[in-house]
Amino acid sequence: MTRLGGVDASFLYFETPETPMHVAGFTLYDLPEGYQGTFYERFRDLLVSRLHLVPVFSKKLSPTILDIHHPSWIEDPNIDISYHIKRATLSPPGNREQLEAMIADLHAQTLDRSRPLWQFVVIDGIETGQVALYSKVHHAAVDGGAGMVITNAIYDLTPEPRQVKPPEPKPAGASVPSGNPVADLVTSMVRFQLDMMRAAPEVMSNVANMFFPKVAKDQPIEAYLPKSPVRDMPSLLAPKSIFNVAIAKERSYAARALPLADAKAIAKATGGKLNDVVMAICSGALRRYLLGRHALPSEQLIAFVPISLRELGNTDLNNQVFGMMCGLATHIADPLERLKAIQAASADAKQIAGGLKSAMPQDYAFFGAPFLIRGLTELYGRSGLADVMPMAANVCISNVPGPPVPLYGAGAKVAALYPVSIPTHGCALNLTVQSYLGDLDFGLTADRRAVPDIGVLGDYLTESYAELKAAALPAKA
Repeated sequence: MTRLGGVDASFLYFETPETPMHVAGFTLYDLPEGYQGTFYERFRDLLVSRLHLVPVFSKKLSPTILDIHHPSWIEDPNIDISYHIKRATLSPPGNREQLEAMIADLHAQTLDRSRPLWQFVVIDGIETGQVALYSKVHHAAVDGGAGMVITNAIYDLTPEPRQVKPPEPKPAGASVPSGNPVADLVTSMVRFQLDMMRAAPEVMSNVANMFFPKVAKDQPIEAYLPKSPVRDMPSLLAPKSIFNVAIAKERSYAARALPLADAKAIAKATGGKLNDVVMAICSGALRRYLLGRHALPSEQLIAFVPISLRELGNTDLNNQVFGMMCGLATHIADPLERLKAIQAASADAKQIAGGLKSAMPQDYAFFGAPFLIRGLTELYGRSGLADVMPMAANVCISNVPGPPVPLYGAGAKVAALYPVSIPTHGCALNLTVQSYLGDLDFGLTADRRAVPDIGVLGDYLTESYAELKAAALPAKA
């Protein structure tokens, strides 16, 4: 039995029918000529043989008595593969719009909490002859970095699947939670309070250093006065936008691929980072989309940007994330000027976040947390407060590094790895990108009422990229 940490458990408490909290992927496969058998059967058999490589695939939740503490993962001895691995077929003609609509519908469905929290759906009937895989795992179990661990377990580097050592035999019967839950709760709460106390001096020191930088002796009095470490202190509130609303269950989804090499060249030519270019591409698309809907705020949009706390080589299947707020300069029409503003805003946001992320505790516990947080979440959703309350961010933009080498699954080559992410009340649009081979694979996930024409926004990503490339790399445009 393994008890969930506070961050992992929060994704369970924040989940409602309108806000499923699973992360997902939409993978496209190219079937080789003369492919034997069905992809569904071959992929199912391969995945079954490798379930032990991803321990959370065989574990389910065990709540505590009266929901007084975070739940635990326990072994599930009766895994129903027919629930976890399904097959779906598109109706003719099986075009891209139909495929993306099916992904959106699948993504709107919550996972059954009485089972291990994952499900894969193989989708065929695609007019290109390709096969797709929609794969979702609850965010309580994984973040983007941990998701790559699952990718490495499932896929191979050659068309011929590698041989995997079978699992060790397990004792019959599922594990049963043991111990005194009340004593466990007290221990966890004490540990959390101690962590907070230990972190407090570092947090205060980092904050103080941001505004009272250390100076050498014999400096004028002005050197000791409070200073901001950034050019402009970030706004604490984002402007109201059509994305800052309470959401319903239905989703809209679009996937687009852009060349990675040119994005890196743009970053190099402008003295920035690849993530700055990704945000600039998203910013240009959002600006164009909002102008088309006569809904562009006069102030710039603000993006929430997740930051991974995962150390190199860490393969723990849990959440290790922080985040920062970054201005998107959507009020600037010129693409290069917009990119420069984003680079400056990103540098400032990283400096602020960098001073705090290492000191922030990644766990919490208090009496009745599951019951209380879940109740407040449901009340917030039903009240419609997200329609009127000011928000810290307008959209979420996430960039996850992916495999730079070709991957294969059940004998078929992976053509694209598109993310499918989480909209929330007050932030109805999530733009996530994952690199794979020579592409940046963008996945746009939204509330269907807020963004019904998400394919238009996806097309604007392509146009924004072309505009930025022409401005930054005129010789290659």
